[in-house]
Amino acid sequence: MKDRLVSKKSKGHSDWVEAVAVSGDGLSIASGDDKGKLTIWCGDTGKSIRDITAHSKTIYSLDFSLSGSALATGSSDYTTKLWDTKTWKLQGNPIECGSVVKCVRFSPSGELLAIAANSHIEIWNLTVTRKCIAKPKFQDIKSADNISLVWTPDGTRLLSAGATNIPTIWEWNTSTWQQVGNPWVGHTHQINDLAVNPTGTLIASASSDHHVFLWRLSERQTIAVFKHPEIVSCVAFSTDGKHIFSGGFDKTVSEWAVPRVVSLEDVHKEQLKASKVACLEDVRQEQLEESEDVLPEYATEEQTRDKILHISTIVRNACIIGDLPTAEKLLTEEIDADGNNHNSYANRSLVVARKGDWDHALDDALKSVSIRPSLTGYISQSIALCGKKLFRDARKAFDLTFMFSDGDSNTDHFLLLVKAIILFNANEHEEAILRVQELAAACPNADTLACRVVEAYLHVQLGINALDDARHDEAADRFTAAINTRALSSEWAFESKYEVFVVLFGWNLKSLWQIANQKRCYAFLQMGRLAEAHQTYRYMIDTGDEATMQRCHAWCIDFKKECCSLCVSTGDAALATKDYNKSIELYSVAIDLDSANDTFFAKRCTAKLKIETWEVALLDAQKVIELNPSSYLGYELKHAALHGAQQYDEAVAALGIMLAKLNDSPDMQIRALRQQYMSQPEARHAIRKVIDSRMENFPPRLLDTSSGRLCDRDAQINAFEVTSTYSKLLSSTMRDTNLRMERIHDVVETFFQYVMLSHRWEAKELPLNEVQDRNVYDLDAVDGTAKLQSFCKVVRDARYRWAWSDTCCIDKSHNIELQQSVNSMFTWYRHSTLTIVYLSDVPPLSRSGALAKSVWNKRGWTVQEFIAPKVVLFYQKDWTLYLGDCSPNHKDSLTIMQELGDATGIDPQALVAFHPGMRSAREKLQWMSMRSTTLPEDIAYSLFGIFNVHLPVIYGENKQNALGRLLQEVVTQSGEISALDWVGKSCEFNSCLPADIASYGTAPYVLPYLSEGDIQTSISLLQHDVDADLASRLYHKLNSLRTPQFMARRLHLPCLVFPVTDVMRKHREDWQTQFTFTIKANGLQDLSITTEDKTMMIQFLRARLAPQATLLVRPWDRSLLELPDFGRIGPRPCL
Repeated sequence: MKDRLVSKKSKGHSDWVEAVAVSGDGLSIASGDDKGKLTIWCGDTGKSIRDITAHSKTIYSLDFSLSGSALATGSSDYTTKLWDTKTWKLQGNPIECGSVVKCVRFSPSGELLAIAANSHIEIWNLTVTRKCIAKPKFQDIKSADNISLVWTPDGTRLLSAGATNIPTIWEWNTSTWQQVGNPWVGHTHQINDLAVNPTGTLIASASSDHHVFLWRLSERQTIAVFKHPEIVSCVAFSTDGKHIFSGGFDKTVSEWAVPRVVSLEDVHKEQLKASKVACLEDVRQEQLEESEDVLPEYATEEQTRDKILHISTIVRNACIIGDLPTAEKLLTEEIDADGNNHNSYANRSLVVARKGDWDHALDDALKSVSIRPSLTGYISQSIALCGKKLFRDARKAFDLTFMFSDGDSNTDHFLLLVKAIILFNANEHEEAILRVQELAAACPNADTLACRVVEAYLHVQLGINALDDARHDEAADRFTAAINTRALSSEWAFESKYEVFVVLFGWNLKSLWQIANQKRCYAFLQMGRLAEAHQTYRYMIDTGDEATMQRCHAWCIDFKKECCSLCVSTGDAALATKDYNKSIELYSVAIDLDSANDTFFAKRCTAKLKIETWEVALLDAQKVIELNPSSYLGYELKHAALHGAQQYDEAVAALGIMLAKLNDSPDMQIRALRQQYMSQPEARHAIRKVIDSRMENFPPRLLDTSSGRLCDRDAQINAFEVTSTYSKLLSSTMRDTNLRMERIHDVVETFFQYVMLSHRWEAKELPLNEVQDRNVYDLDAVDGTAKLQSFCKVVRDARYRWAWSDTCCIDKSHNIELQQSVNSMFTWYRHSTLTIVYLSDVPPLSRSGALAKSVWNKRGWTVQEFIAPKVVLFYQKDWTLYLGDCSPNHKDSLTIMQELGDATGIDPQALVAFHPGMRSAREKLQWMSMRSTTLPEDIAYSLFGIFNVHLPVIYGENKQNALGRLLQEVVTQSGEISALDWVGKSCEFNSCLPADIASYGTAPYVLPYLSEGDIQTSISLLQHDVDADLASRLYHKLNSLRTPQFMARRLHLPCLVFPVTDVMRKHREDWQTQFTFTIKANGLQDLSITTEDKTMMIQFLRARLAPQATLLVRPWDRSLLELPDFGRIGPRPCL
């Protein structure tokens, strides 16, 4: 510095260095650059010690704490970070500031950290728990850009500056965080930096307006301006405060001498001395020179106290302990002994003033001043006048006290504090507090603690007044302000040091810390700000000394009781309104105050369960068990937490213990709660019943698509029971009464969903014995194996576990199983979650029509495989969806269903919503008429499910016998005679039945439709030609006819008989192959019959020769009487 030469240059940054800070001991230097790199340098050598990637963006500000134990960094990444300077590790989590951080500054005590962000200022308390305690609010404006911060050395003020649009400086009171006075105005452009001199009386500001301003803090006025040629970026004071250094865009550092100015204190002293000379012209010089009124040049606090209070020890002690009658008596005795003792009159005036006897107090004060003007005399006079509400006279009297201070700063300091107190007592509350704060700021070398003690006491008094008037918000703020002065402590001996305030005003400084904290607790309680009340209480407990806490013991018990009660009741209300975080906060307060109450832990656990914080809820549940092991509640909560945390086995165990607690409870009402729950065996049994019910319509074997293995029903159930899904279901089934069975059904049905395969068999398909105990996915992917593997993968990818294929899921060597499978096939497809139709002959990207041409569409078994399921998807040869239709169900596709309907002759409505049964038997037989099966009997067996019949499966019987047994059952059960409507060769089983399913290929005969008019015309004609009684008897006779039945393969068929009266042959061109006859019969119009059967030709020729022996027979159709359709309502029993 002396030679203005650079002593060291430290190199290491590759980008612009935006911030530099030096530790208080000078041993460490920190620098931050545009890339967010933080470099630590040795202060002695200038060498780099450590490089840290501290931020992701520019570091704009650095600051060491006063002790040097921490470094704060602020960045444009919107965060502030604190670093341990011993380990250079991050302390805690980064502070999220919400905008670019331009400046960070530790308070002188190191307890607070001020952060200047673009739009706001944050104050963080770093002592116990890192917490933002204030965000100072600007007066008259919503926000201002903040670039620089600086604390005064005593920590009572914080100054901020910046703002391109508002280039001003703001002053903040650090006890209230309110703006002090008006902003400092003078700069015309952005303020880039602030600095304070060592004594805290001067502020320097550097601005983009090319100027450095020097301000006096006490006046908030500019006292000097220094001009730069360019923008000024930074400014600092020398350690002795006599010089200012500034730097900027001119690339130089400028040094400026601080001009010598006369302080306000010096002016004030000169004015007081002049007043003293003028007022004491007639006072004897010898009185002024007495030792009791003159202080040495450097007076101690005790000497200052004695200067203000000339009082005996015994009287002083009586005043301190509040024994005013004794003090008054003693002083009266002094006056009686010496009537010219001005001190005795002044002191007695102070004592009776404390008693509120203002008239006598004023009389004694005036007497004291008349005997001899003195400092104590004028103090007592001003106090008495103030008590009588003569405030102007009181101020005048008090101003005269300064004539007796002899210019001693300590005495002046005390007098100014006393004057502020008198102002306070005159109801000038805010003015008094402001004066105390300004006094502390203006006299940094004086006893600032005394200022803070006075300020704290005044805040406490205002808080008590507000509390008495039920202004709880204001009271809390006042008590908080008192505590934030940092003047209060349970251990500090205020009364001995500042007993002048106790004697003069009767202050109870000894209990001030206790009163402020207790009253603040109470104020928060009354406002319902329970968390803050608890925080204040915890602060008391953590910082109070043992003796003070002994005195507070009874109060603490009462507070904890009241606060706990309020927290629990308010927490219950919050829980009821689903404000779970608030309820947790309140229950946590109650727990901190009474950690042995299991009910509090149970309530907090319940709230935590609501927000699904399972792990911390579990800790609370464990605590409930620990505190009350005999109660069932802790285990109930533990079960809920474990269940939520998906630890289902442990949850089941906890619930088991809970049930045991319920069973063992001596309380009958608690034992009754057991009925709401299931034991583990009971729950397992309930689940198993649902599984068994579900599996009644289940294939006996399924492929597990997750493992690729074939599983029987026991293996399927075992696979379910080892899953977390089962454990979860077991846990919830044991606990929940509501929706218990519904939940079991939902879970079981979801897990046991299976997918069926409909396909055309290939040359080589995998039978059961080649899949049993093997992994399908490990087999060679050829022919049918590749198809089976692809099918399983598609099912697995669709998130279904179980799959079925007729190739490997039926033991065809086991006759009983084969019988059951054939009879159950329709039901299995019906209950499948999905049926996949694999069209092996439909190439990828096929257009509409390919499905109709597929060989799959010609097979017999495939009819029930696509009409039985509710959900069907068609896949092409490469296992892509047909027509690229990705809808979840192709039965909802009009295009695909129309194509399938056209190809099969099945009505699209039946394709989508088919109901098995006997209804429309002829139509269903026609569906199968053009289809074929590998085994001839299968054409009949494939219709079992469609007609909803169960018959023996007899492979090896001929096709006619299988079809005959089916048709016999259909006719017998339903009385449906449409099955007798066929064209072709008759069956060996019964001549009334066809030999082949193809005989139903022609469309069935449909009676002509009669209009309503035709019906009425027929009825009118019958009324003239037919006797009503005869018609009625005919109806009842027809109605009493038995339904058609097969018995021992013989058909019992009610018929209408018409005698043939004549038979005539018609000649045709093809007369050698076709024979046509016209037949006349009673009751019928002429009939024309054409046949190729020569036997029938011979019979007709015989009828012509003997017509009386020939009959025409028409099977009776019960539907003509509109009788019930037994095919619709279900099968009838066989007779």
